[in-house]
Amino acid sequence: MSVFYMVLAALIVLGPLIAIHEFGHFWVARRVGVKVLTFSIGFGPALLKWKDRRGTQYQLAAIPLGGFVRMADEREGEVAPEDLPRSFNRQPVWARMAIVAAGPLINLVFAVFLYWIIFMQGTETLRPIIGRVLPQTPAAVAGIEEGDEILAIDGKPVADWESINYALIDRMGESGELSIRLLPAGGGEARELSLTLNNFLSGREIDPFREVGFKPYQPPIDPVIGEVLKEGAGARQGLKEGDRIVSVDGRPVKSWQDFVEAVRAQPEQLLEVQVQRGAQVVALRLIPSGEKDDQGIVRGKLGIGVREQSIEYPAAYRQSVEHGPVESLGMAVQKTGTLIVFTLESMAKMVQGLISVNNLSGPITIAKVAGQTAAMGWMALLGFMALLSVSLGVLNLLPIPVLDGGHLVYHAIEGVMGKPLSERVQMLGLRVGIFMLMSLMLLAIFNDLSRL
Repeated sequence: MSVFYMVLAALIVLGPLIAIHEFGHFWVARRVGVKVLTFSIGFGPALLKWKDRRGTQYQLAAIPLGGFVRMADEREGEVAPEDLPRSFNRQPVWARMAIVAAGPLINLVFAVFLYWIIFMQGTETLRPIIGRVLPQTPAAVAGIEEGDEILAIDGKPVADWESINYALIDRMGESGELSIRLLPAGGGEARELSLTLNNFLSGREIDPFREVGFKPYQPPIDPVIGEVLKEGAGARQGLKEGDRIVSVDGRPVKSWQDFVEAVRAQPEQLLEVQVQRGAQVVALRLIPSGEKDDQGIVRGKLGIGVREQSIEYPAAYRQSVEHGPVESLGMAVQKTGTLIVFTLESMAKMVQGLISVNNLSGPITIAKVAGQTAAMGWMALLGFMALLSVSLGVLNLLPIPVLDGGHLVYHAIEGVMGKPLSERVQMLGLRVGIFMLMSLMLLAIFNDLSRL
């Protein structure tokens, strides 16, 4: 995927979210009578600008990593005498708090709107039937078997793999028992099992299915090589197009997924591989190269691809889900609320040290994920936008002085005390807030770079 495509996708995703956020501040400011001087999407030199009849300048700036709404305010510059009643600093506390809160709140409302659109489309999802149980994992120890259908996790009903994913991530950083209710593969009554978690998802690994030890069903893909990159480890060590993988380290390979798992799990380690090449069985000694994946984990890689073939999930594994407008709206509100709680809990667990700070992501990861979701279609892109909109709303409501949440705290204190905090205290808070925010940004960018 080209850098240009990823940047373009990131702009398509982030642009509307920034515009919506700033529009929230702008709209409420206008409604309470504050004079808005500038509405800007982006920072730096203006590439395009125009004014309306009220004297507000709208502009698109050169650095599309944010935006701002500048209002008449005596603390930030001279205000014309006729505009003094309309300056921000002369408004009652409730009006200033409404203006500040409007940005992040409209991001949360926008997330509800996006999820509402998604839920109304109707989707075909996979039933939560387990396709594979990984050896020596909590699922294997608990006795979970292939073909079992998951009904509930920790007492909460689950209908598809997405809801299972969120239920598992909700236990991130924790140790203890995970309760799973299953419908056995052979039929019969549902059974309840307990899986033992130990600092679940606390490291770089953020695949909850892999760590808990079960995977969704996937149709078997013939383990036949369709592409061999000239500069890859596989080409240098004898793999050829058309080779059918027979075994790895003496274990039969039934599907392409089996071979991928074996290679990914053993970077820079010797694999004894047998391949069917025409009428012959050829023995090869392969050492996969070690390369970092999107989470910064070193995985084995041979530089090969599977032969193109048609893949279809059996009808028994598929389910169609359709919702009306009212039901979809309720689901959208619930989903947004779940994500808000999950975001706050994850932040709290990170502060407590239960979750690694390596999970923080910055603009590079956002651009990569935006590019990937754009390639998957507009529904996936809308889902990613909704998730980012929730994150943007929650982040901006944190009580950090630089952010909207910090300003809300200042105004709330003023409302209780009857006077604003001293200039000295506010400046000290501003410096602390800038330090905290810059530290988080630098850490997120460092994590991004370490994953490349």
